[in-house]
Amino acid sequence: MLTNNNQRGTYMKMVKYIFVAIGLSLVAMTSFAQQPMSFFITSEGPGDGGNLGGLAGADAHCQQLAAAVGRGDATWRAYLSQAAGGGAAAVNARDRIGNGPWYNANGVYIAWDIDGLHEDRNNIRKPTAVDENGNEIAGAGDSPNRHDILTGSNSAGNLPDGGFVPGGGPGFTTTCSNWTSGDAGNAIVGHHDRLGGPSASWNAVHSTRSCSQEDLESTGGDGLFYCFAAD
Repeated sequence: MLTNNNQRGTYMKMVKYIFVAIGLSLVAMTSFAQQPMSFFITSEGPGDGGNLGGLAGADAHCQQLAAAVGRGDATWRAYLSQAAGGGAAAVNARDRIGNGPWYNANGVYIAWDIDGLHEDRNNIRKPTAVDENGNEIAGAGDSPNRHDILTGSNSAGNLPDGGFVPGGGPGFTTTCSNWTSGDAGNAIVGHHDRLGGPSASWNAVHSTRSCSQEDLESTGGDGLFYCFAAD
């Protein structure tokens, strides 16, 4: 039994602090549980190799896949660079995907911001770089291997200049003619599983044999690409 006002006051303060602590814990748990998907790898490509219908077509593909799992309310952008030419302006992949933070379909943290995304502290690995359904994408050692992810970018997320990536070159040769070629040309790809060489970056490892679906598949790809919520 509380015998004086001091004891009662101390008791009431303790109760207040306990309720505040419980409230903050519930808020933190709720915030974590409600993180919506803002990053995924496409579960499938359009099916025509590097011909994605240009940046607009790639964005529409991201939007369609996201909408199918209830995230069509966000504005989705494909992580792809574009060369200047044919009336198109040069575009860097990093400049078109918003500011972050990003989480995968399972609510797992991917990166806090653009700078973090392009540093080793990002969380893009095979278990976390999942598709819009939350499923892992097959990688090195799996059959078929699908770890070549189209980017047309260097490791900083920019359109590469000549020679930045082994086998790569400037302009259209690194972007499958700005994502309109399903035949001639090449594109730079990354490895979402970070396997396949000493510098197996998630966004810039090597150039493709060509832009055809057959050639993409022959070297461990499937015409897949990264999608980010830009808002």
